Amino acid sequence: MPRAARKKSDGSMYHVMSRSISEVELFRCDEDKAYYLALLKRYIDKYCCKIYAYCLMNNHVHLYINPCGFDISLFMLGLNTAYVTYYNRRYGRHGHLFQGRFASKIVDNDTYSLTLSAYIHNNTKDLPGYSGREELYPYSSYGIYTGRLKDMEGIVDTEFLLQLFSRDKKEARRKYWYFTESMRETGIMREVDEGIMKEYTENCYESGKKRIIRHESPEKLIEKLGELLGEALPQRLRTKFSRDTVEVRAFITYIMRALCGYTYARICRYVGNMSVSGISRLSNEGFRLLGRNVRYCEAFNSLIDIN
Repeated sequence: MPRAARKKSDGSMYHVMSRSISEVELFRCDEDKAYYLALLKRYIDKYCCKIYAYCLMNNHVHLYINPCGFDISLFMLGLNTAYVTYYNRRYGRHGHLFQGRFASKIVDNDTYSLTLSAYIHNNTKDLPGYSGREELYPYSSYGIYTGRLKDMEGIVDTEFLLQLFSRDKKEARRKYWYFTESMRETGIMREVDEGIMKEYTENCYESGKKRIIRHESPEKLIEKLGELLGEALPQRLRTKFSRDTVEVRAFITYIMRALCGYTYARICRYVGNMSVSGISRLSNEGFRLLGRNVRYCEAFNSLIDIN
């Protein structure tokens, strides 16, 4: 029987859950969880997405994510595939790790947004040693919201939810903690739990979140990038680049992936005469340029503003 198409929208935010297959733990140790969080940080930076809440349990993961217009399926495919590669290599196994495709539900209003975050942060209530101390669990964003833990990876955007409680950060944290604690045993929590398993979504949510339009043609973005860098760039990647513009070529490839929403296979068809693995390496090199070259970082930020 064919699977139903996942309901998605360019401006949507999602509650995402990924679960391991039966009798296999998704995380066998804290090092595995730390590696997953490092991957999560890499992917939200690479594709300019935002995480509003997360919790890593032994056999599943909850994420409250704003893809900012990036395709949620491509994001989760990349994240989960990277983790499976690490996991299978580390534990000498092969084959599937996740239980089918990830479950997702659109977050469509402020009330559900807050309820969802409370649900995610209360996931640890039955863990030994964390009942009544849920905010101290190191692989959840709860402690970051209350100020008990530091966001060492720089993953979670707490401002989006905390500003709904108060403009004063200390007061917002106190109110958020009280709200999350008060929601622990309510029927609403069970409804959220049931809802994520149904994988149905509807409506879009525009409550002040950041969205990046990712449907510009490569030619348009290359033209804009040339203006920002102050040089004339070839309008198509299959045009021969000089050795001096190898970095620009890599950066354009990354932009096609991040801002045009192109898959590696589609970029291959656009470029011609390159393998998918070659395009992947070129895109990753373009992404690395953001962290080590101020010129490209400023150009990328300007492209987002233009969009």
